[in-house]
Amino acid sequence: MPNQTAPKPVVLLAEVLSPATIEALGPDFEVREVDGTDREALFAALADADAVLIRSATRIDAEALTHAPKLKVVARAGVGLDNVDIKAATTAGVMVVNAPTSNIVSAAELTVGHILSLARRIPAAHASLAAGQWKRSAFTGAELFEKTVGIVGLGRIGALVAARLNAFDMRVIAYDPYVTSARAQQLGVQLVSLEELVAQADFLTIHMPKTPETTGMIGAEQFKAMKNTAYVVNVARGGLIDEAALHDALVAGEIAGAGLDVFTSEPPAEDSTARALLSLPNVVVTPHLGASTDEAQEKAGVSVARSVRLALGGDLVPDAVNVAGGIIDPYVRPGIPLVEKLGQIFSALAQAPLTSLDVEVHGELNEYDVSVLKLAALKGVFTNIVSETVSYVNAPLLAEQRGVAVRLLQDDVSEEYRNVITLRGALSDGSQLSVSGTLTGPKQIEKLVGINGHAIELPIEKHHVVMLYTDRPGIVAVYGQKFGEAGINIAGMQIARQAAGAQALSVLTLDSPVSEELLEDVRTAIDGDLFRQIEITEV
Repeated sequence: MPNQTAPKPVVLLAEVLSPATIEALGPDFEVREVDGTDREALFAALADADAVLIRSATRIDAEALTHAPKLKVVARAGVGLDNVDIKAATTAGVMVVNAPTSNIVSAAELTVGHILSLARRIPAAHASLAAGQWKRSAFTGAELFEKTVGIVGLGRIGALVAARLNAFDMRVIAYDPYVTSARAQQLGVQLVSLEELVAQADFLTIHMPKTPETTGMIGAEQFKAMKNTAYVVNVARGGLIDEAALHDALVAGEIAGAGLDVFTSEPPAEDSTARALLSLPNVVVTPHLGASTDEAQEKAGVSVARSVRLALGGDLVPDAVNVAGGIIDPYVRPGIPLVEKLGQIFSALAQAPLTSLDVEVHGELNEYDVSVLKLAALKGVFTNIVSETVSYVNAPLLAEQRGVAVRLLQDDVSEEYRNVITLRGALSDGSQLSVSGTLTGPKQIEKLVGINGHAIELPIEKHHVVMLYTDRPGIVAVYGQKFGEAGINIAGMQIARQAAGAQALSVLTLDSPVSEELLEDVRTAIDGDLFRQIEITEV
């Protein structure tokens, strides 16, 4: 029979994306293109698609998903997801990803651009000069030096704005109930209440997500409390600033001006308040340009292309918005491969099928979202005991199919290390098993620090042998001789016991794997209770 190769997964580009996006996808996919605004053409193209990449013009809603029986991932090359029905995608089992950090530099720089445009009246001066007028005295502005900027929302973009305005020697204050004073101090920012910020700011810029709580959070009450020389800027989301109240405040002279890149409805309707704002002389506007730079567009495309590769490969997608994991903090990320390896060690030591698993996270890690570590544990546990490829996507399903109950337990107490992660499971024979690990030192060395209550500290390597036996003189010499005679080098070892003459645990690091015949020979020689070889699969 002729060789038949498996067809490549189909990735559908529903909008024009950068060449770097296609390059980032690589050669492993069949890339097709369609005009995503043509619904009939989109529906036809979705029939064979494993993934679809979109920007803002293509709607992937419940209707579109019914035409996509093979679809596994929707990737939005940008930040917003207003054109994707996340609930319908989740119901259909389709992953949704975006590029949440692709435009943060561009948005921060546009914010500073609006502030400078307002302070120095650049757009009005340009329009005047372009009309043939030379009115220098009509466009006297203000310096940013030693002025106070109030940032509402000190997230990624707000922090970048703070860094840039600190360089202007501005006084930077911020309101964000979810930011600690220590973090604000690192950014050179003073945290204040919203009321204090509104009263003190010469420039107010808002960088909050749009939620029912934040919609209209800067409104008539805030404008009345501001200086009449103050300016407001919104490059985040339309509706965070009450547009009707802003119009009234500008007309009444309660504030000096506004810089707007976003509006409640886009483009602003003819009879809308937003349209009335455009005609005011003290308003600077741009048509939602926060992400409109070549760099941001390329970053967004490359980012979601990488996410598509991960998703179709069955791996964890950090930027997925509708699966467990989400955005992973850099402090948590090094723990992922550690926990996967602990899962492999756990499975190698288990003498019966697993019925329940607790993933215990102790220490400073609990200041962060560590839900991804539960996925990592399951992936590690099943990697070497099931025939199919195990991924972050299917690992929870494998646990569910096998009736394994899984919990994530957290506490802040870790007595010997900054963080310790323990996998503790119940087995079908009634026994219990636990393995613990941590990361140590500047290089974040992965170490095994406990097995079934026995305290050890040994770097995790590719080949290990774990032995449990009754403590007595000469045991180390016995197995050392056996391994030596077989040409097996012991690269490292740890021995732990709870009392002299009681049960002892030896964990050896070996340079090469050991034959089953040699393992049985050594087990018999030392009369071992538990004797397991562990081979770590690369993660």
